[in-house]
Amino acid sequence: MTVNLTDPIFNDEDKARAYFEAIRWPDGVTCCHCGNTNSARIYPIAANPAKKVRAGLYECQECHGQFTVRTGGIMESSHVPLTKWALAYRFMASSKKGMSAHQLHRSIGVTYKTAWFMWHRIREAMREDVLPPMGGSGKVVEADETYIGPGRDIFINGKGWQKQRGPGGKRIVITLVERGGISRSVHADKLDGETIAKILSENVSRRSRLHTDEAHHYRKPGEEFAAHERVNHSAKEYAREDVTTNTVEGFFSIFKRGMKGVYQHCGEQHLQRYLDEFDFRYSNREALGVDDTERARRAIKGGDGKRLTYRPLSRA
Repeated sequence: MTVNLTDPIFNDEDKARAYFEAIRWPDGVTCCHCGNTNSARIYPIAANPAKKVRAGLYECQECHGQFTVRTGGIMESSHVPLTKWALAYRFMASSKKGMSAHQLHRSIGVTYKTAWFMWHRIREAMREDVLPPMGGSGKVVEADETYIGPGRDIFINGKGWQKQRGPGGKRIVITLVERGGISRSVHADKLDGETIAKILSENVSRRSRLHTDEAHHYRKPGEEFAAHERVNHSAKEYAREDVTTNTVEGFFSIFKRGMKGVYQHCGEQHLQRYLDEFDFRYSNREALGVDDTERARRAIKGGDGKRLTYRPLSRA
């Protein structure tokens, strides 16, 4: 993890605000309310603590709405300084296996509750909105599943509530990895051919070569692709020429080390957000020409237009 703590965006609130504005509005300030892009019709309002006018406030002359760089994004309604948000984004973007909320709250001086919520907001920013098809003609997409968690509680007559052991009681994660490209992971409720077919149809180009293990739930869906090639793990076969699932299993290795060694516990309702986090870092990794600085910028940009609150937003 490389973070230059002498960078003014981490200790100067004005520099941090300019940093976030340059990422969110690279072509000039845009109104968060009406979408006005004419910067000549958007006026900055000077900060005035006596009148409770906060720094970085703008007013649009088209709709007369007021806003800051926080408005209409995951930082909206947050009172955490932008310097600390910048540092949190950088920590999350540059930590290969993640960083716990306890570590964040000690590092930047916020409460654990605040750090936990900041992490989930940043994970929301890392979530992909547009999901272009993976693979394509001549490309390989590997698919595999893994299980995470201690297992669900089930009631057994005469024994009471017991932890269900084995894969059947754990949370199912299905991951697709385009070889030399991006990853995409889904928390699934069950593992069968219908579930696999739906995930593949929504995410992978039919012109791709699909590589899996010999599991039966891949066989029928695999018929839809240019080729479906399998490795037989039960016969100790892990690679045959270029046919392998080693790439997706490498992703699982990083994911599980992070979940077990860093986060240690994850409620099932939050699992997809953790998957989005690991997918984001994998899909924006150094091997694809994305360094820590650019990865943090992409995460910040991804937060534009997204909200995550402690409680659901009230409906009009």
